[in-house]
Amino acid sequence: MNKLVNLVHGPDRFFFSWKTNYHSIISPLVKKKNFTNIFKNPSYTTKTMSKPILYNYFRSSSSWRVRIVLAHKGIDYEYKAINLLKKEQLTEEYRKICPMQQVPALEVDGKIITQSMAIMDFLEDLYPEIPMIPKDRFGKAKVKEISDIINSGIQPLQNLSVILKFSSVPDERTEWARFWIAKGLDALEIILSETKGKYCVGDQITIADACLYPQIAAAERFKVEMEKYPIVNEIYQNLGELPAFKAAHAFVQPDCPEDLRVK
Repeated sequence: MNKLVNLVHGPDRFFFSWKTNYHSIISPLVKKKNFTNIFKNPSYTTKTMSKPILYNYFRSSSSWRVRIVLAHKGIDYEYKAINLLKKEQLTEEYRKICPMQQVPALEVDGKIITQSMAIMDFLEDLYPEIPMIPKDRFGKAKVKEISDIINSGIQPLQNLSVILKFSSVPDERTEWARFWIAKGLDALEIILSETKGKYCVGDQITIADACLYPQIAAAERFKVEMEKYPIVNEIYQNLGELPAFKAAHAFVQPDCPEDLRVK
């Protein structure tokens, strides 16, 4: 396996005293529901959709955040693995699904939504009974602020396709990713000091948490000095105890290599 994507260190396995199939760790408080046909019926009340299909890669943080939302909301779905290392995202077949040739993509009744933020917004609208965005304006804005910092200001700069373009030298690629992740975490540590409860924004599990958790897993992989971020670390550990976050973790997904899989 490429050296860059095989950098896994101790803290990444902190929460793995459990062993289970990724579909089985869903909060008992959440009942599985069927998608409602929002494309034909915006009231979401009559026609039901087929089981959605998530095109994703186990270690993609953008895919990971969508899996968290699906798990937290108790949505059953079909897992469709797209192996980024084998460049399956670059096939013409997948281009028809996602013109940007990225993961994730969500297919519902033959209709496709790409980009993780759009997918999570879609799921939030569809399942408002289990909200992941606060109702108050300030809380809603802070969730979007935190999510945007991760989605726009950190993740793209440590994305595999970007760092491979940046340098052919593994150590240089790792240093590049580490720099941009740390820069983003410096900002998040300050912001979260004002918004945090048990999680990113108070004690409600939000889309910001879904974005934060996979990003910190990536930070550990790139050997970012996480002791500099006590608030971020505290939230990360709190989230790691939740059933939905365990179910969505990279190392329990069907396409996770055996050497990384939870034993």
